[in-house]
Amino acid sequence: MKKYILTLTKDERETLSALTSKGKHKSQKILNALILLGCDEGEYQIKRSTNEEIAHILNISMRKIDRVKERFVSEGIEVALNGRKRDRIYDKKADRDFEAHLVALSCSEPPKGFARWSLRLLADKVVELEYIDSISHETVRRILKKTKSSVRN
Repeated sequence: MKKYILTLTKDERETLSALTSKGKHKSQKILNALILLGCDEGEYQIKRSTNEEIAHILNISMRKIDRVKERFVSEGIEVALNGRKRDRIYDKKADRDFEAHLVALSCSEPPKGFARWSLRLLADKVVELEYIDSISHETVRRILKKTKSSVRN
């Protein structure tokens, strides 16, 4: 039983053919266009390939083909080619005030027994001073890089 049946218009086929044959596009977009062209059951399709043939030729899974077909049928050609837009919003943990404290701390004298501040030492110290609840050394690195500071004394 076929779950999603694709029928492309002549304009859609021309657009997808042009996308796959010229220009610079993301590899996933080209792959999705090739899937759509291969699965088309419209009147302008010369020879329809089976999902197994497409999966073998493009070296992809059957599930990928099903997902692209489902997106095309339910949400249209743009979403099928580019994927869904992500709408998740991440809260910033570090604000400007915290960044200022971190930069000031990195410019201060390192703790006894250390020649200079390490990223892990800075991360531990800002948590100890209760500037922030928790932070990774990688976040400290990104903040210092963004502010063009370096951990040197």
